[in-house]
Amino acid sequence: MAEQVRTLVVDDEENICFFLEQTLERAGHTVMTVSSGEEALNCLRDVSYDLVVLDLNLGGRIDGLRVLEAIRWRWRDMAVVILTGHGSLDSALAAIREGVDGYLLKPIEPGELRQVVKEALERRKRLPQSVEKGSFECGPFCVDLDRHVATLDGRPLDLTPGEFALLVHLMRNAHRVISPQELVRVIQGWECEDLYEARQVVKWYVYRLRRKAETDPSHPRHIMNMRGLGYRFSQ
Repeated sequence: MAEQVRTLVVDDEENICFFLEQTLERAGHTVMTVSSGEEALNCLRDVSYDLVVLDLNLGGRIDGLRVLEAIRWRWRDMAVVILTGHGSLDSALAAIREGVDGYLLKPIEPGELRQVVKEALERRKRLPQSVEKGSFECGPFCVDLDRHVATLDGRPLDLTPGEFALLVHLMRNAHRVISPQELVRVIQGWECEDLYEARQVVKWYVYRLRRKAETDPSHPRHIMNMRGLGYRFSQ
């Protein structure tokens, strides 16, 4: 018998939670449902699920984007499928930039749900698992891979998971220029063959990282753009 998939469903609409739970259980999942971001974070504090199906538009103090950010900090190898309504495109794009494995627009059809979930889990299995440990320094930056913390001259940087991954890869490869396609693979875990698309994805992360890690983001000293080639890290 195939191993069951441990799945957490996070949605504040009771009928949608019921639909997701029933559909996924019939597909072989063991499902836990919660209705708020606070409950989701409590569940995720000590338990690693195989999959999280996450509504972006949660009521309460903690919305879906904050839950997604917490997942990417604590459980970087967990598959995440986001749910959103037609009026939430900006939030959906922000979530996609943080790295999700699937996207569903409400209302959801059972077949579509099963297909997106299947593809998300298969995609995660193909990715290398996070095994890096320890810490290292490069110039004024110090990175703790165990705690996912980066500091600049001893000052902690408030980085999202994508920004953290970008900084780490640039620091580890300070001896060379890194292409936009390679950075997309590092940040979001997928292969982007189109150079223009890769540049559009990466420049958003570079922009945000510079605002946090450069004294003058408009004249960066560390995260350098090599026109037509990519980016490199300078100490």
